Amino acid sequence: MKNSISIVIAFILLACQNSSETLTKLYGLPKKLKEVSGIVYADKSNLFWALEDSGNDNKIYGLNAKNGVIEKSITIENASNIDWEDITKDQAGNLYIGDFGNNDNDRKDLCIYKIDKNSLNKENADPSYKISFSYPEQKEFPPKKTKLFFDVEGFFEHKNNFYLFTKNRSKGFDGTVLVYKIPNKAGFHQAVLIGKLNSGDNYNHCAITSATISPDASKVVLLTHDKIILLDNFKRDNFLKGKQSLLKLNHFSQKEAVCFTNSETLIIADEKTNKIGGNVYEVSLSKLKSVP
Repeated sequence: MKNSISIVIAFILLACQNSSETLTKLYGLPKKLKEVSGIVYADKSNLFWALEDSGNDNKIYGLNAKNGVIEKSITIENASNIDWEDITKDQAGNLYIGDFGNNDNDRKDLCIYKIDKNSLNKENADPSYKISFSYPEQKEFPPKKTKLFFDVEGFFEHKNNFYLFTKNRSKGFDGTVLVYKIPNKAGFHQAVLIGKLNSGDNYNHCAITSATISPDASKVVLLTHDKIILLDNFKRDNFLKGKQSLLKLNHFSQKEAVCFTNSETLIIADEKTNKIGGNVYEVSLSKLKSVP
């Protein structure tokens, strides 16, 4: 995501006002990773796999979970980083790259790349397959400025399906988040709209920048710059029909990436902007308080 003036101003105004007591800083990100847009934990290798968004290399990076040092760097062949916005995994350990960043809502080449777990020890890897998709509800490219609902920065894989949570860029932001479902299957698919939720009415504080599901599939977390939306007490994949909680992080920065290490612990990464951020943080869900 490219910064807007309003976000930069918000950083300056809020940097000295917020306490970061809720988050524990683990370490700074390597200088090479200036625009981390997604992160996922690989428990068997104890690595965080990270990627960057548009304008950066078509690479994924394996960070040592203990110290943040880059242990692996894999160039993804036959794939372009048009706007890689998130990374997730399936239960077998295969990775998926979401090339669906769509700031202007004008893309017709949205896709997800599967990276086989057996390719993660190589320096170069080809995607196992590519999942291309479109949104049936989008009729214009781009739509009117009041209908910019088709950017995505957060998704996860669950039981052979992907779940995408849109980042609302509409003029007159009202917090509407669309939730789409796409099969984890090679080829072209029409994304299926399975529901909507409301993240709040302030873009700088409520736009969704990443998403993740817990290892036991009991919780879904959506990330914003200073809070998370927790979805739990749902059945199967009816994520929106359970309990929804807004939990404050007491820390404002350009947070772009979130993942679980276990079903209670979150890892969050932010981009460095105006000398703020560029770190990896840890937080336990039990420490977070609901927003009144």
